[in-house]
Amino acid sequence: MNPITMTAFKGPIVEETVQLTLLELCQACRAEEAHVLTWVFEGVLEPVGESPQHWRFGGNSLRRARMALRLSRDLEINPPGVALALDLLDEIAMLRARLQRR
Repeated sequence: MNPITMTAFKGPIVEETVQLTLLELCQACRAEEAHVLTWVFEGVLEPVGESPQHWRFGGNSLRRARMALRLSRDLEINPPGVALALDLLDEIAMLRARLQRR
């Protein structure tokens, strides 16, 4: 087996600095507004702001919205199932990252 070489990079993480409106998020992930509203209701996305007109979504929301759209369209998973699947995928990614740090 070959040893794994890791390289550290410095710089801002785009996902942490991006702030999208509801319309921008819909356009960026090519999802209908009704889908995004449902995903917010189900806890898939967590916007900052008091109402849909004032919501701002971080870059991580764009990734999650794109994945939610794929899960609902390709696998025909309902919104609660999408929320569960994304939570489980996030947990798997966290566990993999933890294993790589060891």
